[in-house]
Amino acid sequence: MPNKFSTLFFQWLTATAILICIQRSAFTAESWVATWGCAPQLVEAGNLPPVPLANCTLRQFVRTSIGGKILRVRFANIFGTNFVAIRAAHVALAAGKGSAGNGEINSATDKPLTFHGSSEVIIPRGETIFSDPIKFDLPALADVAVSIYFGDISVASITGHPGSRTTSFIIASNFVSAASLPDAKKTAHWYIVTGIEMQANDAGKSIVVIGDSITDGRGSTTDGNDRWPDILARRLATNAPTAGVGLVNMGIGGNAIFGGLGPAAIKRFDRDVLNQNGARYLIVFEGVNDIGGVSDASAPTMLTNLINAYTQFAIKAKAHGLRAYGATITPFGGNGYYSATHEAIRQSVNAWLRTNAVFDGVIDFDVAVRNPVTLTNFQAAFFPGKNAGDWLHLNPLGYQAMGMAVDLNLFVP
Repeated sequence: MPNKFSTLFFQWLTATAILICIQRSAFTAESWVATWGCAPQLVEAGNLPPVPLANCTLRQFVRTSIGGKILRVRFANIFGTNFVAIRAAHVALAAGKGSAGNGEINSATDKPLTFHGSSEVIIPRGETIFSDPIKFDLPALADVAVSIYFGDISVASITGHPGSRTTSFIIASNFVSAASLPDAKKTAHWYIVTGIEMQANDAGKSIVVIGDSITDGRGSTTDGNDRWPDILARRLATNAPTAGVGLVNMGIGGNAIFGGLGPAAIKRFDRDVLNQNGARYLIVFEGVNDIGGVSDASAPTMLTNLINAYTQFAIKAKAHGLRAYGATITPFGGNGYYSATHEAIRQSVNAWLRTNAVFDGVIDFDVAVRNPVTLTNFQAAFFPGKNAGDWLHLNPLGYQAMGMAVDLNLFVP
């Protein structure tokens, strides 16, 4: 028979073990939900930083979706051919004009990031790391500054996201806590930082959008956060049933399902969609670059390949517990992509998207923006202008129409 002491000791040991398990599980993968992210790619020569990043501070601004009290930041060196040395990294809420001004931050919110308890970290080539979790009062739809003071870093091959549509700031030496950076060099690209995650309860979840330049926001306003996913994120946050649903924009300019700029969608799908913590919904809006680049002779094969790819995306997403939605391809009449054959493929793809039983639903961007008379062009009011327009990418008004066309009920449990 066990004595009283051994019984009490066993009870204490059991309680301690349970407490340790609870503490260890507090930051498990299941408890993290992406509130912002961008699709990493090898930065092309024309989009490299205007000055070297080594021994410099890089301040970058991002617009998050859902809020929370504990966050961590993801940094990537996936395409680097050498290591990346971070000597210090801070996170803060934007202040003043932020990315549209001189990189102003709210100094009262400025907090250092650590990596396994250290302020410094080496990111090996080909790797992605997370900062340690920190307490941070992040409201929904916040503009967040991530400031990095680099040690050694090669910019000949750097991981980033050229289509940031947001101004970043680079200045020599350590200015991670500076209230503003009026003397910094400016560039409209993101480098190294690829995600922010919030700790959430079981109800926390995010939408992941995989797409091309129309999702990435070409034609939108720099520092304006008026891409169509931005419009959708604002609607989600201000609609009570979907206020806890975040959004992660995984669009890449020039991307295609089978090729294009950046890793092809079929190659990056697992990383950019399935590996997003807290992902519960998927929107697939890709294919226009595949259609625009195909020869007339190969058109029937491209149609079959696109439908097969969409099907596989939906199947894989559902296998991982995500609801999958397909989005119709918007018109490109007037663009160099247009031909009778290419239009026929677009129409066939859209007809399949509207009637298939593979996706859980359809988002009809085509209907939302097309000219109701020609059907092959989007509405003239959505044309970006003589110097910027190409009848493929829309202006902020067009992106607003797309963001408003999404049924929020698709994201209610």
